[in-house]
Amino acid sequence: MKTTQEKALELADLIEDGKGTDVKVLDISKLNSWTDFFVIATVTSSAQQQGIAKQIKDYIKDNDLEVHVTSRKSPDGDDWNLIDLGAIVVHLMSKAARDFYDLEKLWHAGILIDRNK
Repeated sequence: MKTTQEKALELADLIEDGKGTDVKVLDISKLNSWTDFFVIATVTSSAQQQGIAKQIKDYIKDNDLEVHVTSRKSPDGDDWNLIDLGAIVVHLMSKAARDFYDLEKLWHAGILIDRNK
């Protein structure tokens, strides 16, 4: 059985396969009680974001994960798609949203997982 970290790393690889860029896995398990890992990536278009989200949904069916229903309002378009998988939260963000929210800086106390890439 795969660990949560292994699943987060596989999701990061899957996102890169879908041409997501600057993909990071951040261990924040010691900083909160509601999730263990962030997988953060930059996407260049709404179509790419939707394609990667579909790949993630296909992945979770075979890996004992489920999407937690979230209410999402995005008046500015598709700049940020958050996929809550419980122990893993995936953030697919436009470059502008990623630069603005800077999750890596916000969660700087987390541990950046070396993906050996």
